[in-house]
Amino acid sequence: MSDFFLIMKQELAVTAIIFFLLIVKIAGKSKNVEWLPWIQLLLLLNFIGGFFFIQSGTLFADMYHTNGLLAFQKNILSLGVYLISLLCSDWLKKSEHLPEFFLLMCSSLLGMFLLISSGNLLMFYLSLELASIPVAAMANFDLHKKSASEGAMKLIFISAFASAVLLFGISLIYGATGTISFDSLAQVVTDNPLQILAFVFFFTAFTFKLSVVPFHLWTADVYEGAPIATTSYLSVISKGAVAFIFITVLYKVFAPLETVWYWMLVVLSVLTMLIGNLFALRQQNIKRFLAFSSIAQVGFILVAITGTGVDSMASVTYFILIYVFSNLAAFGVAAIISEKTGKENIDEYKGLYKTNPFLSWMLAIALFSLAGIPPTAGFFGKLFLLTAGSVKGNFWLILIAGLNMVISLFYYLKIVRAVFMDKNENPVEKVLVNGYAKMGLVICAAGIILAGLIGPLYDYIRELITIFF
Repeated sequence: MSDFFLIMKQELAVTAIIFFLLIVKIAGKSKNVEWLPWIQLLLLLNFIGGFFFIQSGTLFADMYHTNGLLAFQKNILSLGVYLISLLCSDWLKKSEHLPEFFLLMCSSLLGMFLLISSGNLLMFYLSLELASIPVAAMANFDLHKKSASEGAMKLIFISAFASAVLLFGISLIYGATGTISFDSLAQVVTDNPLQILAFVFFFTAFTFKLSVVPFHLWTADVYEGAPIATTSYLSVISKGAVAFIFITVLYKVFAPLETVWYWMLVVLSVLTMLIGNLFALRQQNIKRFLAFSSIAQVGFILVAITGTGVDSMASVTYFILIYVFSNLAAFGVAAIISEKTGKENIDEYKGLYKTNPFLSWMLAIALFSLAGIPPTAGFFGKLFLLTAGSVKGNFWLILIAGLNMVISLFYYLKIVRAVFMDKNENPVEKVLVNGYAKMGLVICAAGIILAGLIGPLYDYIRELITIFF
């Protein structure tokens, strides 16, 4: 029994937070201002506790498994959720249903933890549904906005379609192999036509969840309509969890089909980087801009996955950690300005530095990291991604990725120029940043700088992968 609690301690911790939130909701007497610090403290303790008493093992007839690497990946997601609670604290305080929002977010986080630890296709599917369904409700949390309802409906329809494709692929896989266990599948998967067809359906479901082109059309509308807290969660936590399990499944379960999925990844990575960047150039709404930016970032992740197992997983894990700091810092600034002024148009950010120098520098650091400009951690993250992708000698793919980085420099620096150099007769007024949001931005900025300068961090991740992968 003690082993059970240690092996599942991260899932049990999130479950305990969910029960606490249920009690808070049932009590229903305290205000959001009183409960929010306690919820943030619980999320912080959940993150810190993930680094202690880590034990590898399997449960439920190998349906669930964990080790040091998976625990580290879950800690990255826990950190992201804690930062969202800090950065979006102004909106959360004003929300009529604060406990419900955290209930949904923690329920989704629990699903993502189980997803990362899945040991067979049944556990994988159920965990993915648990991770996805609450997010649709989170997207419609601004009940008075039609755009939120529209985005939520699109997310529900796309999620339902992706789940149907996934379930059909799983049924074909089971029919062709006679097993749903990941360990058993790795031994019986072959390149016969039925199994390849089953894998294509399975693979397609991942591309929906990651917003890979051409399955990205829902992303910008959902990001624009949803509250920024939900958009941040979708952009960072959801995609991070799916990327973790995606690369694990490819290299551990469907390794015999590498010649099939390698070329699928190559083509999709090029399309995703190119279309994500080109559409980002045209955006005026900051949330739509970051939506297409995140699509382009997924393209770089796919480039890394085309490499070899250890290097690819290490670079992807490292990049997602950096991406948590970088993207949440950008969304955090957008959330603060949107909540205080209602402004979400990029043209309205002109002259922001004159009235809000702190927010301007935080946004600039985040955009520099997303663009991959040294000495920010984003530079090292993309360097490792491209290095991992070049292992097989496909330097033309690395050249295309490099050219896309140049394109991305234009639209990231365009915002920096607007903030620091362009004139605006009616700039965003002085915004008072509360202590929680300011602490969240400082943590993100510190992570962006230090994660790139602390060399042993990448070595630690790579060592974890070498031991457990």
